[in-house]
Amino acid sequence: MTAPIRIGNASGFYGDRFSAVREMLTGGPLDVLTGDYLAELTMLILGRDRMKDPNRGYAKTFLRQMEENLALAKEKGVKIVANAGGLNPAGLAEALRELAAKLGVDVAIAHVEGDDLVQRAEELGFGKTLTANAYLGAWGITECLNAGADIVVTGRVTDASVIVGPAAAHFGWARDDHDALAGAVVAGHVIECGTQATGGNYAFFTEHEVGVPGFPIAEISADGSSVITKHPGTGGVVNTGTVTAQLLYEITGARYAGPDVTTRIDTLTLSDDGPDRVRISGVTGEPPPPTLKVCLNGLGGFRNETTFVLTGLDIEAKAALVKEQLEGALKARPPAEVRWTLARTDRPDAETEQQASALLHVAVKDADPEVAGRAFSGAAIELALASYPGFHVTAPPAAASPYGVYRAAFVDAQKVPHVAVLPDGTRRDIAQAADTLELSDVDEYGLPAPFTQAQVGRAPLGKVIGARSGDKGGNANVGVWARSDEAWRWLAHRLTVTEFKLLLPETADLEVRRHLLPNLRAINFVVEGILGEGVASQARFDPQAKALGEWLRSREIDIPEAFL
Repeated sequence: MTAPIRIGNASGFYGDRFSAVREMLTGGPLDVLTGDYLAELTMLILGRDRMKDPNRGYAKTFLRQMEENLALAKEKGVKIVANAGGLNPAGLAEALRELAAKLGVDVAIAHVEGDDLVQRAEELGFGKTLTANAYLGAWGITECLNAGADIVVTGRVTDASVIVGPAAAHFGWARDDHDALAGAVVAGHVIECGTQATGGNYAFFTEHEVGVPGFPIAEISADGSSVITKHPGTGGVVNTGTVTAQLLYEITGARYAGPDVTTRIDTLTLSDDGPDRVRISGVTGEPPPPTLKVCLNGLGGFRNETTFVLTGLDIEAKAALVKEQLEGALKARPPAEVRWTLARTDRPDAETEQQASALLHVAVKDADPEVAGRAFSGAAIELALASYPGFHVTAPPAAASPYGVYRAAFVDAQKVPHVAVLPDGTRRDIAQAADTLELSDVDEYGLPAPFTQAQVGRAPLGKVIGARSGDKGGNANVGVWARSDEAWRWLAHRLTVTEFKLLLPETADLEVRRHLLPNLRAINFVVEGILGEGVASQARFDPQAKALGEWLRSREIDIPEAFL
């Protein structure tokens, strides 16, 4: 097949816009519609669901979307590939067959399994854990589609695999077509987060009419190059900026490792291809590493929190008083972890009470639900008439709630089964990659010629750069990019690790790694450990680091006046 395959996305996370499936099926032509429903936190949620009922563990929203749209997809000849199977892809496939029979829609349904390693967790050296799922690749999906499947549901595959699998089936790619596979990975990485590629969460959103962004489409060609676009008439925008932002999202460096190919992000080129069309070309790929990443989720204990409102004068003294009082009340059996955060949202001579108030947040964790629960809640509320003037809290303290802990591990790929269960029930073992290459950092790029201008102005960094940030386990990724060659020359020299830490003091004591991506006029920063034990552990105010990049853009710095 030489014609491009047109692959759309209708979900970037479990809880994304429900109507997106119908919007994508009715908005214009598609060959395949995909959905990404799984994040690290989602696996924990599904794990807790499965604890209550072993027949659960998949994304129920997907099943409801299919109830509304299965007949429509069949009528339009659109195949559907989604990782909504979560921890129970076989259960979701069976539920889909029952649904199809009930609706009278003749569809062939297949699924991919093998990623769930929880029963072997201790044998593999992971210890006891609630979930343990290896990131599988695209070839099980390809096998199912080649066997005639109309719908393929998977468990934990890489986010891009739901796009790579259909492209590989369409073009008949071989396992060693690394450049083509890498190109499809890039296209998949851009569209798998849904509307983040079409103007959602975009740093320069004020320059465009965002509205309700349409979901993205990748038109992938036989050589792996692609065009990113959206259905005509839908909201949002697709341009090199929105695509760059998504390319930088959670990549960690120039080599983007996966189970089928290691993609060289530093080789791709972006170019305009018309209104709401961006072409991606020149991507090169390398053999994948010999190990697979494994997502491990466990229950870490119990947490609780409350927020004291401090109004008017003597904010620091009020905070010190209530902190001393509460910690004194808990000293007989203090929680294992107590974390205080004072947000100085107050301003002097404020015109409203809210503007005159600061927020003192306290969060506790402990293995004992009573210590993190009633003991903490009671001690906090008993201070109501005995503490600082104007005492009140944003909400009454509640019972403790369980929290999760995320860990990443790696396992020899040859120890992980990868099974395609075809529409007729036949089980096909999918071999893991035989040609592999240990992952390593690329050689450091030399800096471009510096941009020097004596005249500078003090302004927020975001006047010059865009940013997109997010979480990878306990680490945060912050990708920043310039929009001109001159601004890139300035940025590459100015925004060093040292400067980054000065602008974001919360990172000062953490390891920060910097990766240059000159082809995108971009830098990717990896901040080690800022998110503690992952999003579910709620280690900081912004537990997924979604706004870390926007905080960076808001910091003021001396900027050449030529850019202002």
